[in-house]
Amino acid sequence: MGHEGVGFKSSSARSGLPTTRSRVPRGRQIQKTFNNVKITVLCGFVTLLVLRGTIGVGNLTGTTPESEDQRVVEDIDRILREIRTDSEPEYQDPLSSMYYANSSAHNWTYAEAVEAVKYSLGPKISDWDRQRQVWLSSNPNFPNQFSGKPRILLVTGSPPNPCDNAIGDHYLLKSTKNKIDYCRLHGIEIVYNMAHLDKELAGYWAKLPLIRKLMLSHPEIEWIWWMDSDAFFTDMAFELPLEKYKNHNLIIHGYPDLLFEQHSWIALNTGSFLFRNCQWSLDLLDAWAPMGPKGIVRELAGKILTANLKGRPAFEADDQSALIYLLTSQQDKWMSKVYVENSYYLHGFWAGLVDKYEEMIENNHPGLGDERWPFVTHFVGVVEPKD
Repeated sequence: MGHEGVGFKSSSARSGLPTTRSRVPRGRQIQKTFNNVKITVLCGFVTLLVLRGTIGVGNLTGTTPESEDQRVVEDIDRILREIRTDSEPEYQDPLSSMYYANSSAHNWTYAEAVEAVKYSLGPKISDWDRQRQVWLSSNPNFPNQFSGKPRILLVTGSPPNPCDNAIGDHYLLKSTKNKIDYCRLHGIEIVYNMAHLDKELAGYWAKLPLIRKLMLSHPEIEWIWWMDSDAFFTDMAFELPLEKYKNHNLIIHGYPDLLFEQHSWIALNTGSFLFRNCQWSLDLLDAWAPMGPKGIVRELAGKILTANLKGRPAFEADDQSALIYLLTSQQDKWMSKVYVENSYYLHGFWAGLVDKYEEMIENNHPGLGDERWPFVTHFVGVVEPKD
């Protein structure tokens, strides 16, 4: 190493005779020693990496139960902080800057805004009934009936972030268990969704792209049953009378007089309803969704809904009002396949029910589903009071 070509002399060199007997072996010995050092260092480095990956560097000095507990607490806190942090950039409506910067844009009609956005739930599908029938014929192991009954998929969900109040997450868990228990008793499949499938359809509108995606990805399912996360089954013995809906594709709780005579914004409730998996349902979803995109479209649509639906406050378009407006303004196109159900509580507003539970238990029995023993109680609008 820096000494090649230099002769090393032994003691015999004192006699004046040059020698190179020890030069080559000595060089090899140095090289061998150097290689051994490199291997030792490399092995030590690998050992440190293994220890760091398995027990952690901090554990090399020893750990105590207290330090382990503290680390668990810190990990939980870190995970919760990451969950509660909205890492997605704030949604920017593509029309907002144009709308508020240009005074003439304030004269836009809803139709003009819809045309500017050109929103859709996905590629247009026009032959789903045929495609689905072909799939069912090709996959006999996935029939659309189970034990002689149409297959139902109950769909519910919640935002991906935790509730602001811890008690909210507790009741959300109880609600989920309630739905799982009912589905287990009645042979119904269930899906719980926490994903945002479409950034433009947020909030209550998020159910529309989810329902459509589940229809197309599960052709073996005959009915998609949406239920809000704050709705509970309060009659576990009641079973949907599906035979009465054989000629209908949308089953929703409501009151025909409020719908057609008063055009009330609470004539129907979209907290619990059923869609048949068919082309008609896809068409209705396509017609329903254009009022939902965030921003100017939803704001302008809200003004239309407030002007046309009795009792509706002035706020942006919501899915329930949009469906009522669609069905009342296009009755000939849709209503022949819509069953407005009120013989039992597919949806029951909590305020008129919870104070009567004890009386119902004393005088009636489960399995009725109506005002005597409500099938579903919806705790919409309930807010946990702050301490």
